[in-house]
Parts: sequence; structure tokens; C-alpha cells
Amino acid sequence: MADKIRIGTMAGKGQETPGYIKQILPHGFESFEINFWKTLGKCDLKKLASETLEVLDGTEAVVSCLGIYGNPLKKDAEGKEARDGWKALINACKLFKTDMVCGFAGRVVGEPIDKSIDRWVQVFEPLAKRAADKGVRIAFENCEMGGNWKTGDWNIAQTPAAWELMFKALPMKNIGLEWEPCHQMVKLIDPMPQLRKWVKKIFHIHGKDATILWDVVKEYGVNGPKPFAFHRTPGFGDSNWTDIISELRRGGFEGSIDIEGWHDPVYSKDLEMTGQVHGLKYLKWCRGGDIVANPV
Repeated sequence: MADKIRIGTMAGKGQETPGYIKQILPHGFESFEINFWKTLGKCDLKKLASETLEVLDGTEAVVSCLGIYGNPLKKDAEGKEARDGWKALINACKLFKTDMVCGFAGRVVGEPIDKSIDRWVQVFEPLAKRAADKGVRIAFENCEMGGNWKTGDWNIAQTPAAWELMFKALPMKNIGLEWEPCHQMVKLIDPMPQLRKWVKKIFHIHGKDATILWDVVKEYGVNGPKPFAFHRTPGFGDSNWTDIISELRRGGFEGSIDIEGWHDPVYSKDLEMTGQVHGLKYLKWCRGGDIVANPV
């Protein structure tokens, strides 16, 4: 019996992704998000899909989703490449045996979040319709990318106030969230109330946590000279992932928690995979361990 909540990791190595997955698959990862930074570049998606599924053949692991993390709202060449990347990934989902594309919602550079909504609808309404026609869901990551409500360069889908504007402006069932607690915690937002409220709109989870240095907050505040929070691999941060997964189960979530590595300041470099495998084991424990059949 497979768990309805898989624990996996992100695998964004371009054309080299299948080889990377082959190396780490024996550790027990159950799903992989295949992600791209800004644009697809010259990646051959058909070849990538074929080689990835060949590596996964005979295992129970899956491609949970495809991801592209650029700014598709920009009106320059890079913005067009990002939009073309979204289209290509939506079209390629069936090749990877997945039904989801994730990424940044984009942003009108330098403008407040509410001033980006019209442009966001202009870009994503046709993309969401294309996706719906193909049975594909779209999920927006909640990373602020250094921005705030007033200004930023990348992504408007940061907080519940922004989600309210977005989903009111484009009320389609196949658009939702790629959520993680980290990006809320570093803004000193408690992620649990919003998880309970928004769980039906959460399609995919990034496994990333945060550590808050409350002594720094109390002495220097959040705009002082010392960092007061940093990103962590699950198992090393402040979140209670047992509570998170319990709320996901209560809300009917079925899908993947894919660890977003390469951010932890301690378990990095030579300790990167040590940290990720610890996070994998920890998250499996938090979901209750292995599924055990009830007695008949």
C-alpha cells in the first residue's frame, strides 16, 4: 500500500537530471520535481522525459511535477522565454507522466503586488486554459525572492493577501499553490493557520523549513544589521512537520512533499545529501512511517 503523500526531492539538473536521479534514487526518494531556473534553455524535453522514466522504471518513484522559476510577466526577451517555458512544460506533462507545472507567478518589476494582478491574469489565463484542456494543474510557489508587498522583481504569490487577489481575479479550479512553511516563517507569519485555510488550494509542497533567531529579533528587530532567520532542510528547522502532514491529511491532500535542498547553511556542500537524506527519513517518520494494512 502506497502512502498518498510521497516524500521526494527536487532534481533540476537539466539534461543531466536522469543521471542525478539514478544516483540518489537508492536513498529512498519517492518523487522528483524536475525544475528549471528562469527558462528551459536548450533542454530536449522529449529526451529528458524518456531517459527519466527509464531510470524510474521498475520502481514506485514518480515525477511529481515540472517546474520553471522565472518571471513570465516581464515584457522583454527573458519574460517571453519564461512564458514559452510554461507552455512547453504544460504540453510535456504527459511525457513525464505528471499532471502539474509549478513556478513563480511573476511580477511587474518594481510595482506593488496589487498592481501586478492585471498583467498576471493576462499571462496566466490562457496558460491555465491550455493546462485545463490537457488535464494539467498549475501551482505557484510562495517565495518572496527578496520582494515585499510594495516592490519586487520576481513573484507576487507570497502571502494569503496576495492569493486572495489572484484567485478572485482568476477563479479556475486547476490553479493553486506550491506551498512551503519556510517562506512564511521568515516573514514571522505562523504557517499553520494559513495551511488549514488554504489546504484545498495546495497542490504541491516544497520540503523546506526555517530557523528563527528570536534573540536577534528581540535585540535588533527584523531590519537590523544581523540576520534573524535562515532557510533549513526539514528536520533541522523550527517547523513541526508532524502537524503539517496531519493538516494535509485532514484536508485531503494527495501529492508530494519534495525537499528543496541547497539552502541549509549547515548541511550544505559536502553535507548536502547527508542533510537531504536525513530530511527524507524525518519526513517519512512525520507522516507516520510506512502504511500498514488494517487487520481484516
